Amino acid sequence: MITSRGYAAQSAKTQLAPWSFERRELGPHDILIEVLYCGVCHTDWHLINNDWYEGIFPMVPGHEITGRVIQVGSLVQKFKAGDHTGVGVMVDSCGNCVNCTHHQEQFCQVSPVQTYGSVGKDGLVTYGGYANNVVVNEQFAHHIAPTLDLAAAAPLLCAGITTYSPLKKWNVGRGHKLAVIGLGGLGHMAVKFGLAFGAEVTVLSTSASKEKDAAALGAHHFVVTTDDEQRKAVSSSFDFILDTVSAKHDLNGYLAMLKTDGVLICVGIPSEPFELSPFALPAGNKTVTGSGAGGLQETQEMLDFCAAHNIVSSIELIDIKDIHPAFERMLKGDVRYRFVIDMSTL
Repeated sequence: MITSRGYAAQSAKTQLAPWSFERRELGPHDILIEVLYCGVCHTDWHLINNDWYEGIFPMVPGHEITGRVIQVGSLVQKFKAGDHTGVGVMVDSCGNCVNCTHHQEQFCQVSPVQTYGSVGKDGLVTYGGYANNVVVNEQFAHHIAPTLDLAAAAPLLCAGITTYSPLKKWNVGRGHKLAVIGLGGLGHMAVKFGLAFGAEVTVLSTSASKEKDAAALGAHHFVVTTDDEQRKAVSSSFDFILDTVSAKHDLNGYLAMLKTDGVLICVGIPSEPFELSPFALPAGNKTVTGSGAGGLQETQEMLDFCAAHNIVSSIELIDIKDIHPAFERMLKGDVRYRFVIDMSTL
């Protein structure tokens, strides 16, 4: 077994603290990664608190992992020692179900294995990237171009692919008006990708103070959604709205901002159900849909796109011991725009 050090919650709703544990031995198709950086996702907070479902504890969070390959298995072909690499939200799948064979391994119907808080095919619990190392099958690791800053690239493995994937699926680009709800970790990536794809981008926010931030990112327009006049001015305006908000909010007002045949795409995951008016969808043949992360092929495509267009997340680098103050600030939206842990501080 491989000795590891990390920060873990020993039980639900307890604080993360230093913990030593073991990872599986390196198999022939596995790589051992020295974790250099790990992004802090809202999901990490929800899972250590059992907000969505009963977790497996002790739990080491973290699924926005970047680092360096330090050892490879005997049959590994994709990587060599020294390569920059990243690991996202999953570390295994069956490979044979309809979703896996259509490059949507994140929706494996048989044996999906999440990066942490899951059980692998070997029966061992998976532990995430709030740690000094990780062992993963080479197929579930991604190449990261040496031109990309590894710290700022970490959130691409979740926030990046979560916003890139639906924009690509719906072919959002030139000639389209795209609105992004929320300007946090997901929202700012949606703005960056929307602009890179050539769309006209508007940020929708309840906070007027974020207008300067939106402009600094290059957004064409900004709408304060608590202002009746501003909201009315964008009625029936957008081809697509990407909703990144993970707190409770009303979708009906945003549906009124869509053009006929417009699409509202939900990528944030509030803890409470949405409520939709029965008139909101047929009035304009509107679509409400969702999107969750992306498959292995698409995630590598996204990373390559980011390298080609010099796109990374805007981050605040933190010490691992400051993770709980970071969680508190994240929940208040007090970060521009993603916390990333410098794992050298472990």
